[in-house]
Amino acid sequence: MNRRQFLMATSASVAAASLPLYASSNHDAFRIVALVFDDYETLDLHGPIEMLGHMKGVNIELVGARSIIRSYQGPKVVADLDTNQVHHCDLFIIPGGMGTRSLVKDEVFLEWMTRQCHVSNKVFSVCTGSALLASTPLLEGHKATSNKQAFEWVSGLNSKVQWQPRARWIDDRQFITSSGVSAGTDAALALISQYRGRAEADRIATLAEYQWNDDPSNDPFAIEA
Repeated sequence: MNRRQFLMATSASVAAASLPLYASSNHDAFRIVALVFDDYETLDLHGPIEMLGHMKGVNIELVGARSIIRSYQGPKVVADLDTNQVHHCDLFIIPGGMGTRSLVKDEVFLEWMTRQCHVSNKVFSVCTGSALLASTPLLEGHKATSNKQAFEWVSGLNSKVQWQPRARWIDDRQFITSSGVSAGTDAALALISQYRGRAEADRIATLAEYQWNDDPSNDPFAIEA
């Protein structure tokens, strides 16, 4: 090894040692496609992708009906993909928000979303994102939950879903559905624990200085159904 190679190797070793929270094993690319629509709830989307995006080898893309999408709080995002076709992925994220109130009646959107779920290994809804799933037969026969402030509305959309009024999140086969807003971040860490192990989920929660509620039955906002 010449002097230049030695210095480069030494620098890389020092950098790795000084940033232990960011160190992670190599993994094959993991594709996440996240839905955006006007008036989506900002934290529903950005909380989970903050956590999931810290896994090694993750590729996160936003999909929307237009190139520029505005969240309910106002900030805009740029969609990487459109809804003219479906996109095979490991994880498909569906946030909630006020925009779901109109989308549950949008047959063209619901047909696309159904096809998108069929090419997604796992589907992750946050908050009233489960209302969109409930507006199709996709969740029928599954346990699911949603934002407890909107629970009556969401659960009324489909009586064939086994709605859970006390759950921070529910993971039932292909679908993981979380309660309102911040619950999506807890559920995202649970997914990381499944995909990469508990130590990786703890590492990412520490990196974000986030106090993870890791018990899906610990639901401070539970209601009586």
